[in-house]
Amino acid sequence: MSLLPIRTVLPVTIAAMTIAVASVDNANARSKFEKGEVKAIAEEAFIYGFPMVMNYGVYYESFIDTASSQYKAPFNQLYNTARVYTPADTAVVTPNSDTPYSFIGMDLRAEPIVICNPDIEKSRYFSVQLIDMYTFNYGYMGTRTTGNAAHCALIAGPRWKGKVPKTISTVFRSETDFSLGLIRTQLFNAADIDNVKKIQAGYRALPLSQFEGRAAKARAAAVKWPKIDKELGAKDPFAYLNFLLSYAPATGPAAVEAPMRARFAKIGIAAGKPFDVTKLTADQKEELEAGIKSGMEKIKAKIDNLGGVENGWRIASNAFGDRAMYAGDYARRAAAAMAGIYGNDAVEALYPMLATDSEGKKPDTGVSNYALTFPAGMLPPAKAFWSVTMYDGKTQLLINNPINRYLINSPMLPDLKKNADGSLTLLLQKDSPGPDKQANWLPAPNGPAYIVMRIYWPEASALNGSWKPPAVQIVKAEPPAAPAPAEPATPTDASQAAPAKADAANPEPAKSEPAKSEAATPEAAKSEPDKAEPAAAQPATPDPAKDQPQKQQ
Repeated sequence: MSLLPIRTVLPVTIAAMTIAVASVDNANARSKFEKGEVKAIAEEAFIYGFPMVMNYGVYYESFIDTASSQYKAPFNQLYNTARVYTPADTAVVTPNSDTPYSFIGMDLRAEPIVICNPDIEKSRYFSVQLIDMYTFNYGYMGTRTTGNAAHCALIAGPRWKGKVPKTISTVFRSETDFSLGLIRTQLFNAADIDNVKKIQAGYRALPLSQFEGRAAKARAAAVKWPKIDKELGAKDPFAYLNFLLSYAPATGPAAVEAPMRARFAKIGIAAGKPFDVTKLTADQKEELEAGIKSGMEKIKAKIDNLGGVENGWRIASNAFGDRAMYAGDYARRAAAAMAGIYGNDAVEALYPMLATDSEGKKPDTGVSNYALTFPAGMLPPAKAFWSVTMYDGKTQLLINNPINRYLINSPMLPDLKKNADGSLTLLLQKDSPGPDKQANWLPAPNGPAYIVMRIYWPEASALNGSWKPPAVQIVKAEPPAAPAPAEPATPTDASQAAPAKADAANPEPAKSEPAKSEAATPEAAKSEPDKAEPAAAQPATPDPAKDQPQKQQ
């Protein structure tokens, strides 16, 4: 899922960092730091905390703020979305519209959560992605890892020291007290939605005590959740980080952060502590603001270096993963979150993102029409399925369009029209190409476009780079045809049949209409007209307000 609950990049400001008072003493503040030290620490802390604050924005909208349009369920209660994502879903940017989601926000402080999947037919892909508050992917269940047979796994927090039941063989350990579980269930077509609903009804997420049929030994203390939105997150990034660090202890694998957190503490960034800039000198405040600004700039710059570029597509095989994969590169973790938080590990799903078209320009479907042609036998190599999804380039959200189509994916192949040579051309443009080409049309915004390819359970050829996505071509209009040659006027009587010789040498040209210009079309235009788009190719999109949380058994 490529999120900003705060949906745009956090603006840089410290004008209203007013949550309580830091422990920095104004009397010795000038002597406490060397010149440039506050800036360096602020930059490092901003980059480190950026994805964590973003993640908290999702938590707040999804599991805490019951008044939010994006609210799903309280913590430790599974919520099924029996539909695919639409433009109405705005909590997370670049949402996947291929698979209906199930969500579980987990409070692991008192005891573990047990997640179980039912038996699922082998032809259907599903995955359970486990993400901690750092935005590390720390575990997977599903088709690729544990298989499609019925299975249960225990998810424990960093402080749990209990005994794992003998009936559970798979255990995952979250580094943070709160965690997120994202379940993706493949939907083949609109007629398949009832089958997905049955599978979703079989998912379970229960506290360990409930799974074992016994009373819980203790309850975790209530949390006073600070409200967050775009403006608040921009004003107080370090205040939110201090709050979040209370639930992210520097123990276990996170112990490597201890020296870094000690540096943060020098400017008042510490677990559970209040944060305010009023105890800093004017010069130190300027450095703090400069550090936040430079941190943001470094995150943006890092996005442009996530993976390599092939034919205009940026392919990052190391953008998402666990702590070991990032190896202390917090800028890469922040850039990955900005590009599309909650992305899968590359072995689970690969995400080529279009950076430029075949002419090296950023795609703008308000100005140009585009064609993406896969040569015969060169479709994205996936063991599960692939898709190409269109987003608004300004918001990274799905766009409204007259046919309610947000992507084209491999389950739609039987209804797509191939070219005479066996290749497949997708038409990426804001206006309909006409009924004969509509099957291959992916509606685009009237402006900058953000296009993401997804390859679920990619083949080795996708991971090692031997397969490359084709360049996106600009569809250029043909120049107007030259006027047709003039024909002499036909005589209407005998006197006109024998004109003077001088006139015969220069006959009056007949007036003709210039030939109408037609846009150049991909090879698909050479085949027979497309079939009408079948209803089966369109995912079901009921009202989000009708989605209901699954009741726990």
